[in-house]
Amino acid sequence: MAAVFTDANFEAEVLKADKLSVIDFWAPWCGPCLALGPTIDALSKEYDGKVIVGKVNVDENPNISVNYGITNIPCVLFIKDGKVVDKQLGLAPKNAFDKKIKNILGV
Repeated sequence: MAAVFTDANFEAEVLKADKLSVIDFWAPWCGPCLALGPTIDALSKEYDGKVIVGKVNVDENPNISVNYGITNIPCVLFIKDGKVVDKQLGLAPKNAFDKKIKNILGV
């Protein structure tokens, strides 16, 4: 299962992490977001221990969303060393995420 990040834990668990973080910005009323959910969970299982995979509910955590300029969802940010290194806007197949993760990790 993907981790759940909030305004309270985002800095400690994502920005200060020593691994790549793949963060899905979503909302429960967003159809494409719900369709992306199983892909995010699959990435979480596949990259367990290598990559942090989690979700931010934009309705419940407005500060993170504003800080990153999230205006459309789903939006997945790839964060490494506290900085956004890639982004996927909208629904995409799992292999698109795999490709981005492998490019960032250099594998």
